[in-house]
Amino acid sequence: MNPLNKIIFLSAFLASGFLLILLSCALYDSYKTLWVILIFLLAPLPNIVASSIDASRDNFLTFNNNDGNAPSPVQEFCKSLTGFFIVSGISLPLTFYHSRLIELGAMVMSITGGLIVYVDIVVFIWFFSEDEDENDDFNF
Repeated sequence: MNPLNKIIFLSAFLASGFLLILLSCALYDSYKTLWVILIFLLAPLPNIVASSIDASRDNFLTFNNNDGNAPSPVQEFCKSLTGFFIVSGISLPLTFYHSRLIELGAMVMSITGGLIVYVDIVVFIWFFSEDEDENDDFNF
């Protein structure tokens, strides 16, 4: 797939996620669900930071017998932090609905839109990762 087509598809997908979250705020006259945007935008950042730290780390003095396949404590912490953000992004609208601050439609729309935003960011990182050399059989 052409990289321009990927960017167009992913931007349309991201816009639909933002649209759902903004409509959940505007249609039900409660702007408390805007926090979902911030939470789901912050969710992939710990994994990005951990992968950049581990990519720049020198494996000469780590004394790993399995060639670095074991996750480092930084990676484990960042995965936990990402999981915390994802669970928080889902549970915040549920908590708002339970305490009657938002309605059912706003809750469903904000959770769906937030998950769309998070999945779009993860797919964008996956599409444009630098591991494209594996598909090239002749290294042209």
